[in-house]
Amino acid sequence: MDKFVLASGNKGKLKEFSEIFSQYSVEVLPQSQFNVEEVPETGTTFVENAIIKARHAAEVTGLAAIADDSGLEVDLLEGAPGIYSARYGGENAGEKDNYIKLLNTLKPHSEGRTARFQCILVYMRHAKDPTPIIAQASWDGKIAFSATGDNGHGYDPIFIPNEHNCSAAELDSEEKNRLSHRGKAMKLLISAMKQKGMII
Repeated sequence: MDKFVLASGNKGKLKEFSEIFSQYSVEVLPQSQFNVEEVPETGTTFVENAIIKARHAAEVTGLAAIADDSGLEVDLLEGAPGIYSARYGGENAGEKDNYIKLLNTLKPHSEGRTARFQCILVYMRHAKDPTPIIAQASWDGKIAFSATGDNGHGYDPIFIPNEHNCSAAELDSEEKNRLSHRGKAMKLLISAMKQKGMII
């Protein structure tokens, strides 16, 4: 069975990646299993940050690495929280702190709460890979007025996708993987990996 390291400590992301790649006999291992420390995300874009994370994980583990950099763009906030989505509520903020801050920021606005999740995936065969595979996808919707649902992570409880009248955290895993930014980016990544003969 092929193995690669996921350059993330996020259990929700690990679950999503493991579910999708299991059908290709690929084992996704969290970087925490190798004591890989989080690397500072010094990039100014999702692409730069994903490359930084994938390269670091590949360098430390000696394995091929996949990294995800994703976030939420809110139109009323000119694209914020964007690349700072994971730490929007402060340096040590948890997921709930982040979305509560966003709900409070948007309180004065009853309309125009359009938003989208963005996902960039980077696959690097090794730390010096000069041609990493990069896949990008988005998921459009709007920001709710309160949090609902518990089948998700991050901003899922306050994000209402265009395809539904409930939050992303109220969707089952299969439907979420079909629609979500990460699910769509994974399909693009897998397609590219198949073309290059990396997976069967």
